[in-house]
Amino acid sequence: MSSNGSAVSDPVAEAAAQALSSEVLPGEIATTETVPVSGPETYTGEPPRNTLSEWVITVLLLLFLTTTLVQAFVIPTGSMEDTLLIGDHLLVDKLAYAPPGPVSRFILPYTEVKRGDIIVFRYPTDISQTFVKRCMGIPGDRIHIVNKQVYVNGKALVEPYKYNKTDYIDSYRDDFPGEPNVTLERGAVEMLQNNVVNGEVVVPPNSYFAMGDNRDSSWDSRYWGFVPRQNIIGKPLIIYWSYDRPSDQLNTNSVTFPQMLDLAEHFFSKTRWRRSFMLIHGYPVQ
Repeated sequence: MSSNGSAVSDPVAEAAAQALSSEVLPGEIATTETVPVSGPETYTGEPPRNTLSEWVITVLLLLFLTTTLVQAFVIPTGSMEDTLLIGDHLLVDKLAYAPPGPVSRFILPYTEVKRGDIIVFRYPTDISQTFVKRCMGIPGDRIHIVNKQVYVNGKALVEPYKYNKTDYIDSYRDDFPGEPNVTLERGAVEMLQNNVVNGEVVVPPNSYFAMGDNRDSSWDSRYWGFVPRQNIIGKPLIIYWSYDRPSDQLNTNSVTFPQMLDLAEHFFSKTRWRRSFMLIHGYPVQ
């Protein structure tokens, strides 16, 4: 779904990882040679340095880090503007919200999802898609919107990150929850039926309410419901590269020849250099 604010795995980063992994040749072992010396005794020399084995270990560590600790994604739509732009390539911390183990909870920086965090998660309607949104409500929160102003637990939020493209007030999008004027996903229908109390959406246990910063152009919890806790992958850490590229070229996990040609011709002019290595932070929503 090209206009929903999803993120896709970064094909450039994955291609590089596959290229590296294709050079792994199993079965190589180091041998020990017996080297003669003067005198009646001989000694066993140290094994020769096996460059291939070291390379295999390095590649395995790299693959472990990129699949277990961090993962690369690219932003294909503008639902998180101006916080995240189309063509931003992100590294996502997959450990931040991972369930802590009995020992690792004391070593690794696990945290709970908080209001204002930017989260990466599997789209509840289609888990093959990955979305990036801002968490606006945690379990137990009461949420409603009046004339584009978001209220959480009865308090109007101050949202410096929010971006409204139009002054037009949509009867459902900007006065929520209300009577839908568009077709909703099943999760949103169930949310309106089961989780609205006194004109407010109440976030159930193990669920989160997420919205895009580009509030007028975001396919988010208003339209498809809550984000289950188990769907959350992690949070973005850094923009390692930002490239001005159309959405239709980013809604795919493959690298095409036109994309490679465009990159070769316009790498320096289309790269947003000022966004390179920009850290991504949430905003404390109180």
